[in-house]
Amino acid sequence: MSRALPQTQPMDGLPDKVTVYEVGPRDGLQNEAATVPTATKAEFIRRIIAAGLQTVETTSFVSPRWVPQLADATDLLADLGEAGRGPLRPVLVPNERGLDRALEAGVGAVAIFGSATETFAHKNLGRSRAESVEMFSPVVRRAQDAGLWVRAYVSMCFGDPWKGPVPVDRVADACAELMDLGCDQLSIGDTIGTGTAGHVEALLEALGQRGIGVDRIGVHFHDTYGQALTNTLTALRAGVTVVDASTGGLGGCPYAKSATGNLATEDLVWLLDGAGVETGIDLDALVATSVWMAEQLGRPSPSRVVKALSGG
Repeated sequence: MSRALPQTQPMDGLPDKVTVYEVGPRDGLQNEAATVPTATKAEFIRRIIAAGLQTVETTSFVSPRWVPQLADATDLLADLGEAGRGPLRPVLVPNERGLDRALEAGVGAVAIFGSATETFAHKNLGRSRAESVEMFSPVVRRAQDAGLWVRAYVSMCFGDPWKGPVPVDRVADACAELMDLGCDQLSIGDTIGTGTAGHVEALLEALGQRGIGVDRIGVHFHDTYGQALTNTLTALRAGVTVVDASTGGLGGCPYAKSATGNLATEDLVWLLDGAGVETGIDLDALVATSVWMAEQLGRPSPSRVVKALSGG
C-alpha cells in the first residue's frame, strides 16, 4: 500500500507561501531532562536543513546554569561551520553577555525573549518587564550595528499559568515595547497552549493598531489543548506568513510546567501541503529525521503525522 498523502485542495484566504521557523534544536532540546550530545544536535540540524527547512534556530547563549542542555552552544556552532551561520540561523541571546558569545561565534541573527506578564518575566528573566526591556535595548542596538537580523519573542501572550487570562491590550503593549527597540520580527507565543482562534484574531488586530503589521509577525503555538493548528490557520487567514514549529513536536517551556510540546513541524506541513501552500519542505525526509531523533532520545515522537507515516 502506498504512503498516505494529503489530498491537495487549495483554500481561499491563505498565503501562497509560508516560512516555517524551526525551533526544535533550541526550544525543543532545551527541555530535555538529559543533555543531548553536541554531535547529535549538529546531525539533527543538518538533517532538518536537508529536509528543506530554511530558517532554523540552532541554540541559545543563555547561562549554562539556567539551561545546561544548551551549554555547548559555541561548540555546536563550531561543529556546524557555515551551516550554522547567517541570517537564517538565529540563536537566542538573553543579555549582552549572551550577545558577546554569539558575536564571537559568528552568528548572523539573534532572538531576544520577553514576556507579556510580570510573573513570567521574573521567573524567566529574574526582573520586571520594564527592566527586561531596558536590558534588551543595548542588545538590539549592538546586534543591529553588527548587521544582525533580530527577532523578539513575547511569551504568555494568550494566558499565564500563575495569573490566568492576560488582557489583549496588555500583550500588545508588551510586544510594542520590544518592537520599538528596532527588532525585525515579532513572535507571539502561546506558551501554555490556552489560546483560541478568536483570541488570535483579537491580538493580531491589536498589534496592527500599534503599527505592527502581519508582515512582521510570526506565531508560536503550543498544542496543550489541541488548538495549535486551528490557531495557526486563523493567523494565516489574517495574513501571517511565518509559523514557528518544532520537528517531531519537541519542546515545551522549562518555566511553565503546564505547557506541552510545540506545534510539530510535520503536522504543520501536512496541513499546508493539503491546502496547496508552498513550504519547500520534504515531508518524508522530515519524518525520517524525527524518527531518527526519537531513537536518540529513547521515546516516540508526539507528532501525529510522524506516528501515522512511520507506523509508530
